[in-house]
Amino acid sequence: MLFLCTPNPPNQVRYITTMNIHPTAIVHPDAQLAEGVEVQAFSIIGPHVKIGAGTVVGPHCVIDGNTTIGERNMFFSGSQIGVLSQDLKHGEDLVGTTIIGDENQFREHTSVSASTMEEDVDDHRVTRVGNSGLFMASSHIAHDCHVGNNVIMANSVALSGHVDVHDWAIIGGISGVHQFSVVGTMAFIGGMSRVVKDAPPFMIVEGNPARCMGLNMVGLKRRGLDKDQRKCVKDMYKIMYRSNLNTTQALREIENSVEDCNERSVFLDFVRKSARGITK
Repeated sequence: MLFLCTPNPPNQVRYITTMNIHPTAIVHPDAQLAEGVEVQAFSIIGPHVKIGAGTVVGPHCVIDGNTTIGERNMFFSGSQIGVLSQDLKHGEDLVGTTIIGDENQFREHTSVSASTMEEDVDDHRVTRVGNSGLFMASSHIAHDCHVGNNVIMANSVALSGHVDVHDWAIIGGISGVHQFSVVGTMAFIGGMSRVVKDAPPFMIVEGNPARCMGLNMVGLKRRGLDKDQRKCVKDMYKIMYRSNLNTTQALREIENSVEDCNERSVFLDFVRKSARGITK
């Protein structure tokens, strides 16, 4: 089948104006593929899969389970999306739901496991990925994870089950994140880190086990935070990590001495909701 595609800048997904399925691909007749979807050689699309317009499924990919994928995503060779989780407590009859947004790139051999149950209970029984993420080669998003928008996971990063990663977070290569941990917005996880507690927003966390090493100042500037906003974050860092106060005392001091701003609200809310405790 002939198809047309418009020229595209580097690192952007092609938008294909006519659906194109390679003759060696296996697409279940019940799968729902929108206009502009391309499925390349030897890929398999399951019966309960929905794929939005302009998404490209590269060669040797498997997209299965109760999976809904948005528009203009790119899946490179060997990606495994919406497949049965690797949790031994759950059998093959408990393949849950996977929801992926728009304009993500899943590089070679990435894997995204389905949630462990069908029901969406307070959004905690869905494996969910937002928009505009980059998931580099061999990265893994386990069952029931929630990954936000504009997240970058470098090569061989592994998220355990029930991990939350907030918008604009970056996780360096060959890092692992413990079950039920949370990575805050604009946090930066250094390569080869073992993250066993929550990584606070705006901070750099690295090591084995991971420790907070300072502010993600480069990330804050890239996200457009002005001088006053960055000062607010710096003041919170000094109180939480350099004042010899415990976490409860530091929260109280931040409330009393740091000027009210959105970043303060985000940080305080994150720490207070932390179930595993924050990385110190």
